[in-house]
Amino acid sequence: MEKEKGTILLFPFMAQGHIIPFFALAFKLEKKGYNIIFVNTPLNIKTLKSSLPQKSCITFLEIPFNSSEHGLPPNTENTDSLPYKLSLDFITISSSLEPSFRNLVSTLIEKPLCIISDMFFGWSADIAHEFGIFHVIFSGASGFGLACYYSMWLNLPHKKTRNFVFTMPDFQEAGNLDFSQLNPSLLAADSNDPYTNFNWKNLPNWINSDGILFNTVEDLDKLGLTYFRRKLGLPVWAIGPIPWPASNKQRAGKETGEEREKCIKFLDDKEEKSVLYISFGSQNTISASHMMELAKALDNASEVNFIWVVRTPLGFDINMEFRAEEWLPEGFVQRVFEDQNRGLIVPKWAPQVEILAHKSVGAFLTHCGWNSVLESLGNGVPLLGWPIAAEQFYNTKFLEQDVGVCVEVARGNNSGVKHEDILEKIELVMGENEKGKEIRRKACEVKEMISDAIIDDEHFKGSSIKAMDEFLNAALSMNKISNCVNGEHNDKPGRQYTEAVK
Repeated sequence: MEKEKGTILLFPFMAQGHIIPFFALAFKLEKKGYNIIFVNTPLNIKTLKSSLPQKSCITFLEIPFNSSEHGLPPNTENTDSLPYKLSLDFITISSSLEPSFRNLVSTLIEKPLCIISDMFFGWSADIAHEFGIFHVIFSGASGFGLACYYSMWLNLPHKKTRNFVFTMPDFQEAGNLDFSQLNPSLLAADSNDPYTNFNWKNLPNWINSDGILFNTVEDLDKLGLTYFRRKLGLPVWAIGPIPWPASNKQRAGKETGEEREKCIKFLDDKEEKSVLYISFGSQNTISASHMMELAKALDNASEVNFIWVVRTPLGFDINMEFRAEEWLPEGFVQRVFEDQNRGLIVPKWAPQVEILAHKSVGAFLTHCGWNSVLESLGNGVPLLGWPIAAEQFYNTKFLEQDVGVCVEVARGNNSGVKHEDILEKIELVMGENEKGKEIRRKACEVKEMISDAIIDDEHFKGSSIKAMDEFLNAALSMNKISNCVNGEHNDKPGRQYTEAVK
């Protein structure tokens, strides 16, 4: 490890899909020689500490949060234990952390070189600038997906048309969107809705930041990244994908032991590219009826092996034990696992990074959250998209229509899904047909694109490595400027950098 160059403070939103890329970024910055402070609520920090490698010197700082004071269940500090509606409530009340965060920054012995905060914490830019600190937002979402999310919430174009198909007024190049690609929160958006009001306040605050970091690749995601450069007039750095350290098999405290051994043993016994991996992420699930249809499709896909990570269906307590006898066809588990040895049902969690890197995996049926997409495409594994919430619908559209590495299976939990259609699409992506071959070829092309972006040796630096260097140089430059102003706080230090690079 290089000599320490300064302190960087990271502050993600309290959800696994946000914490995981932030934690991976923390490891990467620590390896580059920076002192890292990782801020979060007490229970999340307790979990994170359990997955910290022995050699890491990351410092954790707790920010107080009492969920009961906000009408949430006691000891709720992460969305992975909440249903969808309460997750939205959790997001809206996260702004209550602002006074505590200001106090935390004010008591730091050493002024950080930079504060990297979550996309939901737009208010944190003003706090950083109060103390003369360079500030960036870090998004684990794709540029395209987040651009659609940003534009949809600020413009609500679906509220201004009677058509089922529409475009976004400031992101026309994204193409048409359909009402079926809108999640429930957008459909319900109005001035009386707390989540709508949260977005209307939070999203415009991004312009107060000094730049945006994306866990994505420039050449893959240029359309969405260009939107933010144009819309906000800020530097946008594509620094992804940020890999989880190979030496650390735990991701943000998730257990690996027995589940990992079971999954890897299953994969080791299968032929190359013969296994379909199925997971809807740490937060999402599908309805009981859709779960039944998916199981029927797998039952009939006799040539396809699979690993399916299951969570309780929509409408049930997310923390309940999974009841296969109730939510899957009669005898399904015994038939596909014990009798045929071609299917593995894994409750709640599986070692996804290792599974997707295994040679036996031929496709990934996913909600198209961006962390999962990068882990899949980084291994050349094509996608079957079943978006559930947030920007996942836009990711699926982008990956299918623009990149050509995905086939959409269904949309959300409201659409009528039949097992015959699911089976047809599984066989399309994994079968020996021209369409399947083309999708797999493009997935391998994207794998190479991703590999090139993160090359870092004496002969060549990939686009993501260059972007990381540019971001860090901007923070270092503004820190020097700020320190030269006779110790006075420099309002929005990064603005001087923004003007300088134009």
